[in-house]
Amino acid sequence: MSKHPLLHGARGERHVLLGNEAIVRGALEAGVNMVTCYPGTPSSEVPDTFYKLGGEGRYKIEYAVNEKVAFEVAAGAALGGAQALVTMKHVGLNVAADPLFTSVYTGLPGGLVVLSADDPGCHSSQNEQDNRHYARAAKIAMVEPSDPQECKDFVALACQLSEEFDTPVLYRTTTRVCHSKGLVQWGERREHTAPPYRRNVRKFVCTAYANHPLVEERLRRLEEYGCTRALENGLNKREMGDGKVGVITASVAYEYAKEVFPEGTSFLKLGLTFPLPMDLIRDFASRVEKLYVIEELEPFMEDQIKAAGIPCVGKELTGLLYELNTQLLRERVLGEKADFRKTDVTPASRPPALCPGCPHRGFFYTLSKNKNYVVTGDIGCYTLGSAAPLNCMDSVVCMGAGFSAGMGIAKSFEREGVTDKTIFGVMGDSTFFHSGMTGAAEIIYNNGRMIPCVLDNRITGMTGHQDNPGTGYTLLGDEAPMLSVEKIFTAMGFAPVLTVDPQDLTAMKETVDRAVAALERGEHPAIVTRRPCLLIKRDRFQKGMCHVEPDKCRSCRSCLKVGCPAVSMEEGKAVIDRTQCVGCTVCAQVCPFGAIVKEEV
Repeated sequence: MSKHPLLHGARGERHVLLGNEAIVRGALEAGVNMVTCYPGTPSSEVPDTFYKLGGEGRYKIEYAVNEKVAFEVAAGAALGGAQALVTMKHVGLNVAADPLFTSVYTGLPGGLVVLSADDPGCHSSQNEQDNRHYARAAKIAMVEPSDPQECKDFVALACQLSEEFDTPVLYRTTTRVCHSKGLVQWGERREHTAPPYRRNVRKFVCTAYANHPLVEERLRRLEEYGCTRALENGLNKREMGDGKVGVITASVAYEYAKEVFPEGTSFLKLGLTFPLPMDLIRDFASRVEKLYVIEELEPFMEDQIKAAGIPCVGKELTGLLYELNTQLLRERVLGEKADFRKTDVTPASRPPALCPGCPHRGFFYTLSKNKNYVVTGDIGCYTLGSAAPLNCMDSVVCMGAGFSAGMGIAKSFEREGVTDKTIFGVMGDSTFFHSGMTGAAEIIYNNGRMIPCVLDNRITGMTGHQDNPGTGYTLLGDEAPMLSVEKIFTAMGFAPVLTVDPQDLTAMKETVDRAVAALERGEHPAIVTRRPCLLIKRDRFQKGMCHVEPDKCRSCRSCLKVGCPAVSMEEGKAVIDRTQCVGCTVCAQVCPFGAIVKEEV
């Protein structure tokens, strides 16, 4: 039995938790039976915490191959009567949008909460989309917490909403809400009782024409709920001041507004942000002289409030870009300039880079030597192959586009008669199973002149080192069938399928040359680079490190071209930081004077 505090403790106990950890506790208190996910920052700690609990607490957890599959598994569990939770980051909901929209029409007897973690400021994301628009487009109830306590409490309320109104509920968080810490008070844990399974073809074999009126009626009832019962249970909160200034807000924007606006300000803080409780908003607006709408990113609430004929001020002051903060609000809303003391300290520039010993480095270094290679990249650690000094990536669109975008460029080159360029589509092993296999099929099916490459480091690296179908383990560490990237390529029709250790630069170059030659012969080659990430805890690696023999170093700086953070120059000579070096020898292989030597430990 796990001793993890999330599993224990009596009602009223208080613990310091991340917002994401508080969501887990809330799910346990709500009696959630099934958790599915595809990890993505800032949501990753939610499934990772469930994983640490080991499945205790009467729930099942699965790490799916992508967000669409995760959603469908959770929806299926809810169809079977389970209370289900599915987690992803904001761009993941794009992948899951198809089943999301349909499940709103069918309803789900057990209940389904869909955690979508947005990333204002693009801290770890390829875009800054505002997923609140999904609630409006899909006609789904949306709940937004503002702090760790609400992260816990609102999960239970979202589960209740889902069950009562027979609808999935979008549970929208943001980076600051996910990763802030605060005191969280324990509530009671309950067990979810699944309703008996009943076959209902009319309801669940979606007849959109018949079900759409039910969706609209549900929205009407949800709006009524937001004006009445949501005030009673704390999902929506009204704090009346002196009546001069009123603020309508939600999520972490509420915390900023509370700190900035003066004493006496009235607040309507919404936790149920779709459908908006318009009667409640009208009543609140009538009680104040000037109304502000404070929200991050898009004018989601503001536009609806103005469309209802309620005058308010919002985005013309706060802007559409990036995160809000207290300084910005003070300057743009109150006209108060912050008084900062300037210093003469210039922080060191530390751009992101592949880790020392990263297996991807050898691959990108090899491709960077030929300026006629076009490299279409993907989402993951290997995106850093685009950074200096490697400079070996031409584009990144979304997960899976490493292959399919490359296919598009190939067809464009074919049409324009471009023959001096060779296209390499690049993605990791987890991304290949997520959404790369369809792109690979596209290359074969439509005779694409390009080389798909899977950089297999045996883990899902950037989101927290979760297993995937190619590792031989489930999320909980249980042994599982290991899917072979090479066999999948071969089954699709790729040949030759070439596997190489990317840290062997000679072999890496030979493999690239063989693949290019095969492509020129009209074949369909594919490359799999394979070396485990050094951060995989269950694997043991040969220990060692490299050092520079100063007498042999000619200050040519060739070693710097591999982009390893452990290698630098001091007093005109190359040096290797022994606290970072792991002895991968890539730098030694590129040194033309043999000045870098590996020592075994």
